[in-house]
Amino acid sequence: MRCNLLVVLLISVSVFGQKNSKYDTYFEKGNGNQSADYQEIVRYYKMLDTDFETIQVVNMGYTDSGERLQVVIFDKDKKFKVDNTSQKAVILINNGIHAGEPDGIDATMQLYRDLALGTIKVPKNVILVAIPVYNIGGCLNRNSTSRVNQDGPEEYGFRGNARNFDLNRDFIKSDTKNTRSFVEIFHQYNPDVFIDNHVSNGADYQYTLTYIMTEPKKLGTALGEYMKNEVTPAIVKDLQQKKIESTPYVNVWNGTPEKGFNQFFESPRYTTGYTSLFNTIGFVVETHMLKNYSSRVKATYEFMVSTLDYTDKNYKKIQAKRVENENQFKPKSAYTVKWEIDTTKITQLPFMGYEGTYKKSDVTNGNRLYYDRKLPFTKYIPFKGDYKSVKEVIIPNAYVIPQGQWPVIDLLKANKLEYKQLKNDTTMVVESYRIADYATTKTPYEGHYVHYSTSVNTTQQTLSFRKGDYVFSTLQKGVKFLVETLEPEAVDSYFNWNFFDTILQQKEGYSSYVFEDLAWDYLAENPKLKSKLEQKKKEDKSFADSPEAQLDWVYKNSPYYEKAHLNYPVYRVVD
Repeated sequence: MRCNLLVVLLISVSVFGQKNSKYDTYFEKGNGNQSADYQEIVRYYKMLDTDFETIQVVNMGYTDSGERLQVVIFDKDKKFKVDNTSQKAVILINNGIHAGEPDGIDATMQLYRDLALGTIKVPKNVILVAIPVYNIGGCLNRNSTSRVNQDGPEEYGFRGNARNFDLNRDFIKSDTKNTRSFVEIFHQYNPDVFIDNHVSNGADYQYTLTYIMTEPKKLGTALGEYMKNEVTPAIVKDLQQKKIESTPYVNVWNGTPEKGFNQFFESPRYTTGYTSLFNTIGFVVETHMLKNYSSRVKATYEFMVSTLDYTDKNYKKIQAKRVENENQFKPKSAYTVKWEIDTTKITQLPFMGYEGTYKKSDVTNGNRLYYDRKLPFTKYIPFKGDYKSVKEVIIPNAYVIPQGQWPVIDLLKANKLEYKQLKNDTTMVVESYRIADYATTKTPYEGHYVHYSTSVNTTQQTLSFRKGDYVFSTLQKGVKFLVETLEPEAVDSYFNWNFFDTILQQKEGYSSYVFEDLAWDYLAENPKLKSKLEQKKKEDKSFADSPEAQLDWVYKNSPYYEKAHLNYPVYRVVD
């Protein structure tokens, strides 16, 4: 009898093992150094969708590759509804934005499988939404060489997408179909927490996992302080209990971490810089390139599990903090459009590194950096994790945008910004900007020659607007997005990303021999202007030595000079 019972037990174990081996991922079936290709990823999630009622795959918008983005949803209650009637928190996971960094792709497949099988704690208060592969074009472009500094996997995708854009620089400008489809996903599911999975580059150290936490003050003090003081420490502690040490992203290039480093600043061109504009807690997971692939996938998996567990326990507080944070940004309050590291605030950060030194290069005639893994250390290093405001604007009541600026208007609409259109031709008192100065990069950056160090002059004017022009109130959830994109001095403003470059080119001009007579007559009629001209010649020798500059000065101070040149075509309503 005992023998028969043993046979039954063995058969049962064998059947159970066969049943569950069906759900082994490509990574698990291999040697720990292999990552699933795009076709396998799609097949695997389709299988989970078919076999488990708690998982649903949804086709979303298109990417530059011609393939559609998908989202995979896990909902314990099998409702898959994310709207005002749902009380659950939403976590959105993004994988493969840099397709050569596939750790999150393989880890998330395991996570969904484990949730479906119930082999890990299943959240009661969270709906999990994941983009299996964001950069599909890069994922299809597999190779074994482009991540030259990375230890595995054997094959992986490419950083650039189907049009060779780095998608993690595209969020605010949305040049790609990938980004526009992401925007649709983001606003449809309105995540409370966002995770973007990456692999780091740069220095060598002992950690397998580092992370970027959205800069708290930029996120907003209500949500930012909560994230800094409660959310992140809880996740870090939970990882430690799993024997995974972590540290802020090691923002070190061409040097060693021993001298310390600064908190990485993710402006709205980056994923979490973008998601923070809508009061979403954001983390970028950065596993370390020089650790083996199996360890990196495990660390990524555990970070997601720890975040999921924390959110499940604290979903109501997270949701309340989001609302509180939103209420901080109102018309007539100050908003920072430029930040810089606060060098007066230094934290001594415990850090697990390797001794770094320089030695003679065997390749060049110079010296090379070398980390000695036989000499690990744990010591405190200076960490600058605080930013300070260096430029603020006052949030207006609304922005008025002439309907001719449709590329910008379309992006605001895509991001669910609320607006009204003028029903009649209307005269308004507005603040108007004139571009006073700017610089431009000499080399292309993600399809643009980006402007920076932009400054403006402000005047109050009474202007006429046409029926159909757009008015975007700042009394709405997306106020931060409006300010970041429409204030020219903001680092990732639409002005700096070249959306308004036509105003920088003067369209009309003059023939000197013709304008000379008009200029003389105008100066004769305006003696104060003539006095200013003479004074400028006395004070500015180069101006005094240039008749062309003098005539152009008169032209630009006359009614003949076109109003559109350097006039920023977005207007602020402040009263």
